[in-house]
Amino acid sequence: MSLVEYHLDGDAIGVLTLNRPVARNSLSLDMLEALQERLDRIAKDPAIRCIVVAAEGSVFCAGHDLKELTAHRGDSDAGRAFFTQTMDACGSVMRGIAELPQPVIAAVEGVATAAGAQLVASCDLVVAAASAKFCTPGVDIGLFCTTPGVALARTMSRKHAMEMLLLGEMIPAAEAHRMGLVNRVVPPGEALAAALGLARRIADRSAIALRMGKRGFHQHAPQGLADAYARAGQVMVENLLAEDAAEGIQAFLGKRPPTWRHR
Repeated sequence: MSLVEYHLDGDAIGVLTLNRPVARNSLSLDMLEALQERLDRIAKDPAIRCIVVAAEGSVFCAGHDLKELTAHRGDSDAGRAFFTQTMDACGSVMRGIAELPQPVIAAVEGVATAAGAQLVASCDLVVAAASAKFCTPGVDIGLFCTTPGVALARTMSRKHAMEMLLLGEMIPAAEAHRMGLVNRVVPPGEALAAALGLARRIADRSAIALRMGKRGFHQHAPQGLADAYARAGQVMVENLLAEDAAEGIQAFLGKRPPTWRHR
């Protein structure tokens, strides 16, 4: 059994499915490495224009595998090397999602806690079932969710991120939507279908524009205003020089549908 299943929906949409339901899809080191390997392969596939992340079972992702981490406390270094390896692997996966050329949409049914909430926050868009819940409960067990906070602080306002991190409360999907973690809330059982619907709409656009746009967004978002406009301007120039931009503008002016060449 693969810890991370992958299949295509049509020709241009990849679906990544967390497949460790017996362990609440917790992010063991093996699972993180499986995610990294698949992300690396997707990044090199120009035919894929959008990715959806889903999960098997009633829990989207319960965060790090605490049993696995605890088992290494008996190591000669009290677990330091394994803890470091795990956090490095997790950070690499989260960065990989942000740096993936293709937009990534999370389809969340059930609960996403700790590093599971981090995974959700790392995606470009989030579709959640109305019954879904989100939480960073590390504070309750003496392990502040510092790394999940990196993704949360880049997705939500700092006040909302700190509210989740300091209180560790379960946040219903509707509240997560209000706080900026979730884009759309749909009836239970419909998150994947709704996410795929968005993915199809995105995949109908120019792949080169999407890739340039996502990369530019993640580059300028953390910058100061002057640097952000300088970088965004450079991306716009690159995009204007692409064949698809010329085609799209001519199609708009000619009142006809564009024919994308994805270059």
